[in-house]
Amino acid sequence: MEILRHIVVFVHITGFAILFGAWAAQAWGGKRQITGLMNVGLAIAAVAGLVLAAPWGIEYDLNYVKIGVKLVVLLIIGALMGIGQARGRRSGAVPPPLFWSIGVLTLLNAGIAVIWR
Repeated sequence: MEILRHIVVFVHITGFAILFGAWAAQAWGGKRQITGLMNVGLAIAAVAGLVLAAPWGIEYDLNYVKIGVKLVVLLIIGALMGIGQARGRRSGAVPPPLFWSIGVLTLLNAGIAVIWR
């Protein structure tokens, strides 16, 4: 069961990697838009994170504070992406502070997943 849990952790980190990679491609490509690939990465990270929050196959207690912080950060990222997409459709560009916060919060959330025990 522990191997399955490690696979889900891998999928969770991969979701953040997809989100951050798509964001970085936009950041250094000059367009700075919210892409479909960013949405896919966010969805993968969210679903895998929810699966990891279930207490299955472990002998230790889950860190619910960490799970709560990661969930709040993930919801903020999703909200910023939704706002950025709406503004991007309306004006053609995502406001820079909004765009850069998505990248910083994505990196923060992946860091919390790896560093916080």
